Amino acid sequence: MTIALERSSLEKPAALPVVEERAPRFPRRKRGITGRSIAIIAFLAMCALFFCVPLYVIVTTSFKTMDQIRQGEIFSLPAPFTLDPWWNAWNNACSGIRCEGLKIGFWNSVAILLPSLLLSISLSAVTGYALALWKVKWAGAFLFLLFICAFVPFQIIMIPLIIMTSWVKVYGTVLGIAVIHAVLAMPILTLIFHNYYKGIPSEIMSAAMMDSGSFWRVFLEIILPMSGNILIVVLILQITSIWNDFLIGLTFGGLGTQPMSVVLANVVITTTGEAAYNQNMAAALLTAIPPLFIYFVLGKFFVQGITSGAVKG
Repeated sequence: MTIALERSSLEKPAALPVVEERAPRFPRRKRGITGRSIAIIAFLAMCALFFCVPLYVIVTTSFKTMDQIRQGEIFSLPAPFTLDPWWNAWNNACSGIRCEGLKIGFWNSVAILLPSLLLSISLSAVTGYALALWKVKWAGAFLFLLFICAFVPFQIIMIPLIIMTSWVKVYGTVLGIAVIHAVLAMPILTLIFHNYYKGIPSEIMSAAMMDSGSFWRVFLEIILPMSGNILIVVLILQITSIWNDFLIGLTFGGLGTQPMSVVLANVVITTTGEAAYNQNMAAALLTAIPPLFIYFVLGKFFVQGITSGAVKG
């Protein structure tokens, strides 16, 4: 009997843990539109209109005829719709005594942009890499000097730069403008590259030094492939800055080598007879389209580069 009781007690299943029943959770009640949210929306709408209304006027005016523009209805849609202002701005707009359109300035800007990007980005990347990851003597003093130079106004050093470019026979040439862009961009770009490379783990550099120890091999095979985000950031910054530049192109560009922004200014202020407002608006849009296109294509990578440490210090 005792054995049967013990056996029955062993075969009895263990008691399950008691689970406390919790009260069901109801979703949080959505808040209605408050006065604060209405004020924020109204303020943002005003800011958007502040920028969109002038852009709307520029775009619509560029497709209008001069007869419609003379009626003074700046907010009306083009009637009839015409592409003649765009064609004339590209091919026939007068810049001073030359009526060759904006296409001359466009190709000059392209010729200035490519060597400027190559010189400024390559030199700044190598300099920032050396100062951040290699033990360079007086690196702190050099960085401080670059920081000071980044905030020196261009007008202060304009005359010395003109004299120097005249000595080396590049004043008034496309190469001379590209060199000036590279020189002026060096301080801020070097600081950006330095701050980015400073965030690379020291273990990677130690392993690279043990593997090869070569300055250029480490940079080309390890550091440069890791610099995709920062290169996109610097590329967008430089394209926008160089393409929209007016003062450097006006100062260092000779006849026939002026960038698109300088040609645009000459087109707007050069008038023979009536002012062709539709042509001027089309010329302004043609000048603004290339950097806008670059930004819309690479804008996502720009944000990624910023958030991954491009401007962290």
